[in-house]
Amino acid sequence: MAEAKKIKLSVLDQSPVREGGTPEQALQETLELAQLADKLGYTRYWVSEHHNSLGLAGPSPEVLIPYLAAHTQHLRVGSGGVMLPHYSALKVAQNFRLLEALYPNRIDLGIGRAPGTDRKTAALLNPYNQFNEQDFVTQLIDLDRYLQDGLNGTEAAEVKVTPRSATTPERWLLSSSGQSGVFAAHFGMGFSFAHFINPKEGPEMMRNYQARFTPSALLKKPAGNFGIFVLCADTQEKAEELQLSMDMLMLHIRQGKAAGVPSLEKAKAFYEDLEESELAHIQYNRQRIVAGTPAQVKAKLDALAEAYHVDEIVVVTITYDFKDRLRSYELLAEAYGLEPRAGQ
Repeated sequence: MAEAKKIKLSVLDQSPVREGGTPEQALQETLELAQLADKLGYTRYWVSEHHNSLGLAGPSPEVLIPYLAAHTQHLRVGSGGVMLPHYSALKVAQNFRLLEALYPNRIDLGIGRAPGTDRKTAALLNPYNQFNEQDFVTQLIDLDRYLQDGLNGTEAAEVKVTPRSATTPERWLLSSSGQSGVFAAHFGMGFSFAHFINPKEGPEMMRNYQARFTPSALLKKPAGNFGIFVLCADTQEKAEELQLSMDMLMLHIRQGKAAGVPSLEKAKAFYEDLEESELAHIQYNRQRIVAGTPAQVKAKLDALAEAYHVDEIVVVTITYDFKDRLRSYELLAEAYGLEPRAGQ
């Protein structure tokens, strides 16, 4: 019998703001969670980019990454991701080359194509962005040249990106649909699929990426993972309660409402007056979430890892009470036998 894969666990943190809370609290919780993940043995810690969203406190991963890296020791820290169409490929390359020089072998550049916001805000971020696939490919080509410039003695780009250092950040392409897996394979990048956004197409896109992968100077073989909402609790009853808050939060996000994380009490009251269409959407959303006790969660995640044919899972956990969020990551680390690390 083939030996089971050793699963690595990582974190995607969207810096959620709870109802009645503040962005300052959310960012402090991001730091505390990163430090806990560092001690528990998680592999990487990615922070997201969202704009014009009162419920999420992180619009600038490149600003938050060095703060987290400075207060942790072992985690790879990166973007999940930088929404490349908003920016100059040269500037993104410079930012992450600088981060890599400050924290060698600890920086991940996760790249996305989605706007991470509404179209109006995206137009303000970059008035020249036409949301054109070919424009995105051109940016990827430029970014590839800038990041490989100087590797193995090559001079790949006419414009030299500084600082020149001995290492370069890992590159990951993040996606929930479209051709991004093909692009990641072509450029020899890692590929991360957002199952927490699209629970349907991921395994097929991952297989396509793995089959088409072309080695690059930065990555010799395919590297894949998937991100998923996880609510892990000591009891099934507790997990079900946590899921009620997520149900309400996700429905409100879809409806365009201000979406702070709601309390359990508010979520229970919310369930008393739902329309059929809203209940149907909640049932769909539950495909994006794994909830339960540690044994239940591990069994479901193992099955998904097998379907994706990967050995790394990126966990997104959002709860109203921050202690529940910390506990979920603790229980998951125990279930997977992560090796704790010494603190700072």
